[in-house]
Amino acid sequence: MLTETYDTRANVRASRNAVEDPVEDLAGRYRAARRCTELLAEPLAVEDCVVQTMEDVSPTKWHLAHTSWFFEAFVLQRFCSNYAPFHAEYSYLFNSYYVQAGERHCRDRRGYISRPTVRDVMDYRDHVDERMQAFLTSAGTEALSEAAPIVEIGMHHEQQHQELILTDIKHVFAVNPLRPAYRARSSVRSEPAGPLEWMAFEAGVYEIGHGGAGFAYDNEKPRHKYYLHPFLLGSRPVTNSEYMAFMDDGGYERPELWLSMGWAEVEERAWSEPFYWEPRDGTWWTYTLGGMKEVDPNEPVVHVNYFEADAFARWAGARLPTEEEWEIAAGELPVDGHFAEEGDFHPRPSGSGKTGLVQLYGDVWEWTQSQYSPYPGYAAPEGALGEYNGKFMCNQFVLRGGSCATSRTHIRRTYRNFFPPEAAWQFTGFRLARDPDSSDVHPLRTNPRAGTRG
Repeated sequence: MLTETYDTRANVRASRNAVEDPVEDLAGRYRAARRCTELLAEPLAVEDCVVQTMEDVSPTKWHLAHTSWFFEAFVLQRFCSNYAPFHAEYSYLFNSYYVQAGERHCRDRRGYISRPTVRDVMDYRDHVDERMQAFLTSAGTEALSEAAPIVEIGMHHEQQHQELILTDIKHVFAVNPLRPAYRARSSVRSEPAGPLEWMAFEAGVYEIGHGGAGFAYDNEKPRHKYYLHPFLLGSRPVTNSEYMAFMDDGGYERPELWLSMGWAEVEERAWSEPFYWEPRDGTWWTYTLGGMKEVDPNEPVVHVNYFEADAFARWAGARLPTEEEWEIAAGELPVDGHFAEEGDFHPRPSGSGKTGLVQLYGDVWEWTQSQYSPYPGYAAPEGALGEYNGKFMCNQFVLRGGSCATSRTHIRRTYRNFFPPEAAWQFTGFRLARDPDSSDVHPLRTNPRAGTRG
């Protein structure tokens, strides 16, 4: 079962916690991360692995190759003096956006490449893995200590592409008229979501960002002080039923609810429902990695973009939280929730028997109203790896918390994901926030005919 094999990623957890000795079992943790990527590709046919259905979607074959190129380019070619690249042109084909690492093939044409074949790419992975294992098990202490932080980044980069394999193949299968399933979903009982509660947080000066031990990306640093006004945060994400009520109330026909750029997208692209939803005989259905299913009114709404989340919040008399509010609300709560390790890759209902903040981690990435910008004092690392995060700090919004396609070993309270506001092919949802003196907020309505269209 994929769920069982995913549990091998527990080895990767040590990569964040190996503070006393950052090179401890580096070879074993590397093997675990690489194997998990291949396990995600195992349910796919060769034909599945070569399709690109839009610019944001990369073929599975490309993900398998790009993650190998990362270790070849940033570890093997730097630390192994006698290393010869597996193929002279692979650095051109499988570089993504690292300008300082050389020329790159066009992103929107990755699906044009029939060669190298999937088998060739797997041979490439084997080659890189063999050389990496040799280096990690035989290098001297000084070289290994210098390489360890880069290998660490590479393993977390690998996990990001594991999530992208899932989100991208979902789009590939969704546009196929047969709507094939990636894998069968486990049976999940639908439970009514509890009433939305407003959790209060006091004003004050708080510390934001990652500090101290453990792995974190450069965009989570430096830790800094931030003044927050008092705020209220919704106890759970917005559900499908609540979103249906927004739709039934003309949410997609009311320009006063939308940001100007969002309304322009509504008109140009004829948005009228969340991504992957479609009507069937008066009922809303949605595509999942387990195939088509009726929209469950109790599940968190997913595959909505920033513009949709913001419009809903205005309709509800609320707003989206800032990323600082989200991080402070998360506080010391454990990173626990419905993640990729569960193996069904679809959000689950929160259930009605829980109190306090629920589903803060897992299920859906949560949009915040915060622009993706550098923290005070931020400086991108030197060299090509400095392009990993810093160069994208423009025209993007921050998301927090991870999703049902994210590994629980990859996420943390300070993790900053980011996407442009029109993006919806990721597992993106949202929860509401408001100011304590808000007078126009009203209880969230639900669609009494939950599951029905219009």
